[in-house]
Amino acid sequence: MSRIICVKKFANRLEAELAKSLLESKGIMANVSADDSGGMEMMPVQLIGGVELLVLEDRLEEALNILRV
Repeated sequence: MSRIICVKKFANRLEAELAKSLLESKGIMANVSADDSGGMEMMPVQLIGGVELLVLEDRLEEALNILRV
């Protein structure tokens, strides 16, 4: 079973959501994770560690190539 891992961290939710959409358009399931109450918290995400884009470990290489990290 594959682990879920962070493929990239972003400074804001919008950038992470755009990258997620790109990956999903290429058939890679992705998820955005941030400790910001779904964007409702007013605290800057940089202070809470950024916004993570998550993928299954077995799709990491492909996701990195698409995002050109």
